[in-house]
Amino acid sequence: MPPTTALFRTLFAPSDWSRLAPEVQRMHAEGRIVQASGEADVEGETHWLARLLRRLLTLPGPGAGQAIAVTIERHPTHECWSRRFLRGSMHSTLHAGNDGQLHERLGPATLRFALQRDGDAIDWQLLGVRLLGLPLPRALSGTVLSRSGMRDGRYVFDIDARLPLVGRLVAYRGWLEIEHVA
Repeated sequence: MPPTTALFRTLFAPSDWSRLAPEVQRMHAEGRIVQASGEADVEGETHWLARLLRRLLTLPGPGAGQAIAVTIERHPTHECWSRRFLRGSMHSTLHAGNDGQLHERLGPATLRFALQRDGDAIDWQLLGVRLLGLPLPRALSGTVLSRSGMRDGRYVFDIDARLPLVGRLVAYRGWLEIEHVA
């Protein structure tokens, strides 16, 4: 099997990577398998369309103080992320696109992000969305605000995804402690 290179490290200039918080670097670069657990507050609209879209995209349901367990498996060309919340599991596959951006596949949708260092944290900027391989017009892609950093020695995350006509599809924020790196 070819050697595994941490995806996120390849998407940052070395000078930017070295300025990220230690727990951010550890979560996104160490080991072939990373396991972490923590807690997340999950919000989202409760109407039928939002519930349906969350199910299709494997996003968690709303609820405060949900236990979360995360496993990241690194492969030579991609990473598989599994996030198990109290109210649902979220699975995605991430890889570097030919455009040098991060591509994350969630069910039938693929999101394209530019990753930027913001202080010692990562700011994920949504550039586009494909649904079943077809590009969505920017007006239908909605917004995703996403940031991962460190606070009180823990990895922290804050994600907020909104869609036109749906409203807040999902927002989840919380913390993780890395338990195992192999």
